[in-house]
Amino acid sequence: MGIDDYTGGPGAQQTGVLVVTTNDAPGYRVEQVVGEVFGLTVRSRHLGSQIGAGLKSMIGGELKGLTKTLVETRNQAMDRLIEAAKARGANAVLMMRFDVTDAADVGTEVCAYGTAVVLVPAGS
Repeated sequence: MGIDDYTGGPGAQQTGVLVVTTNDAPGYRVEQVVGEVFGLTVRSRHLGSQIGAGLKSMIGGELKGLTKTLVETRNQAMDRLIEAAKARGANAVLMMRFDVTDAADVGTEVCAYGTAVVLVPAGS
């Protein structure tokens, strides 16, 4: 995986939905608040990566297998968030956040959530 694989989800040009972590988007105004949307996924831990992580923790350093799994999991949660926004007629998600928790000691739950809105250019 290259640096582009570790640096966030797809852009609005690819999905048709602008996703930002801010309360507003410069140059746009909120025409309609659609409501809360989220994308959720739970991933189990791979036995091989768990063993590798255990060994790596003894000497220190990045746990690359777990990093890759978490990136893939976050991207899947983002994809689901975007699909949920589209399904409700939104073209943007404001105040997007991630929530990550352990799921019954067998995996990791990742939830991407935010407020789905319809944005229009500020001058219209």
